[in-house]
Amino acid sequence: MNQADKKKTAAEILTRLGRRYPNPRPALEYTDAWGLLVATVLSAQCTDARVNQVTPELFRRWPSVADLARAEVADIEGLVRSTGFFRNKAKNLKAAAQIIAERHKGQVPRTMDELVELPGVARKTANIVLYNAFGVNQGVAVDTHVKRLAKRLGLSASDRPEAIEAELMALFPQPRWGEVNHYLVFLGREVCTARRPRCANCPLEDLCPKKGLA
Repeated sequence: MNQADKKKTAAEILTRLGRRYPNPRPALEYTDAWGLLVATVLSAQCTDARVNQVTPELFRRWPSVADLARAEVADIEGLVRSTGFFRNKAKNLKAAAQIIAERHKGQVPRTMDELVELPGVARKTANIVLYNAFGVNQGVAVDTHVKRLAKRLGLSASDRPEAIEAELMALFPQPRWGEVNHYLVFLGREVCTARRPRCANCPLEDLCPKKGLA
């Protein structure tokens, strides 16, 4: 599929998934940018449902950025243990809180460059925070669902998140980049699952070349 055909397919994907998911929002529960950043960091290799069980107690104990910056890493570890990779997550969250408190007056930064300087924050997390907390379309957040669907739909042949993101950014209009992530994540969870995709129930079935599927 050449670039022009890919763009036509991308436009149709937006139309169909926009009808299916008219009000896309993260499954993670949060009240502000800091809450979303913490939840997104914790969601790595963990379900959103599990994270949503953990974050209320985390913010009850440490309501502000400054509170978490002063917390003991061991205490954070104990609270986030069930999300997996808890030692790295706890260390990164405390360090990120310290940087935000010291360098950004307690406010989550609003630029990609500043966000990816925070421990535990790469482009995926930064894109999620920028779009959902601030309405900024800086890029397309590429998680496991987006990576899988981009390949199956023939939008990207790469396995590298940075390359996949660049290709999706070239295919979809910038004002829709945040929605692209939501649409592909929702479809990936509901229909185009990793092991047993339900192609017969997919609104994109006639568009999909099913790359990587037997």
